[in-house]
Amino acid sequence: MIKRWLAQYASPFALDKMGIMGMNRRNISYISRYNPRRLYPLVDDKLQTKKIALNAGVTVPDLVGVIEFQHQVSRLWDMIKDWPGFCIKPAKGSGGKGITVIVNHDRKNFVKPSGKTETIDDLERHVSNILAGLFSLGGKPDVALIEALINFDDVFDGFSYEGVPDTRVIVFKGFPVMAMMRLSTEASDGKANLHQGAVGVGLDINTGRAIRAVQFNLPIRYHPDTGRDLLELKVPYWEQLLSLSSSCYEMSGLGYIGTDMVLDKQKGPMLLELNARPGLAIQTANGAGLVPRLHKIEKLGKKFTLPPEERVTFSRKEFATEVV
Repeated sequence: MIKRWLAQYASPFALDKMGIMGMNRRNISYISRYNPRRLYPLVDDKLQTKKIALNAGVTVPDLVGVIEFQHQVSRLWDMIKDWPGFCIKPAKGSGGKGITVIVNHDRKNFVKPSGKTETIDDLERHVSNILAGLFSLGGKPDVALIEALINFDDVFDGFSYEGVPDTRVIVFKGFPVMAMMRLSTEASDGKANLHQGAVGVGLDINTGRAIRAVQFNLPIRYHPDTGRDLLELKVPYWEQLLSLSSSCYEMSGLGYIGTDMVLDKQKGPMLLELNARPGLAIQTANGAGLVPRLHKIEKLGKKFTLPPEERVTFSRKEFATEVV
C-alpha cells in the first residue's frame, strides 16, 4: 500500500515515480491522443449517449421524458406525476452539476435523498436553469433529461446514504484498467460525486472487492453516515460489469474513457453515462497510479486486438491488486 502518497506536500517527482498521472499528462498523452474530438458529442451529450447505447444493445435507465425548450417546462408535471422517483439532469452537464434526485413525492412535496423537499415550481425553475445552460459545458443552451431512478441492489445496503452507488471504470483501448465505487453521503446530497463529499472506494479489478476508501481525498474505513465497514464491499456481477464497460470502446469509438455503471435489482449492470475526460481521483481511491497500467496496454501494440470478454480476462490477470 502506498503510504500517504496523496499528502498535501508530496513532490511531483515522488508522485511521478509512483506512476500517478497528472492532469497535463492525461490531457496530452491520452485524451488528445486517443479521443477524436468529432466523437465528443456522443458522450458530452447524455441523450446521445443513451441513443448509441440502446443501438448497441446496452442496458440504460428508463427515459421518462426530455424537455428541450422553455415553452415545454410546463409539461414537467405530466411527465413525472406517475413516477414515484426520478432524476432530472442536464444532457451536457459535468461533475454531477445540475442533477436533482427525487426519491418520492405526494404530488405536492418532492423529497430529495437528504430529506429536503421541493415544489413543482422549484423543479420547473431548475429545468429552466438547465435549458439556459447554467450547468452545461461552456454555458451553452442545454436539454433536460428526466430518468427513472435505479432500484439498486440490496447488497449495497448501508454502503450508500440514500442515493444510488455507481461504479466508475477507466477503459483504455477497450481494456478496463482501474475501478472504483462512488457512494453517496449526506454531505453529497445523495449524489455519487466525490467533489461534493461522496466516498470513493477503490476496487480490485480482478474480483470487484474493496481495497481502500477515501472521502475528500483522505482515507476512511467506515461510511460517515451509516457506519458500514467499507472494506466489506464487493460488487456482484463483476465480470459482466467489466465486459459491459469494455464494450463501450467499440460503442463510442473513444480510446480513453470513464464508464459509469450502476447495478439495478431487476436489470443488473447498466450504463449510466460515459466520460471522455474522466477525473483522476480514482487513483486516490485505489492508492495506485494509472500510468504503469496504461503503459502496459500501449506496449501491446496496435495489432493486438481482442474481443471485450478477452480484454477483461487480460486486465483481471494483469491488474489484480488483491491477494486471492
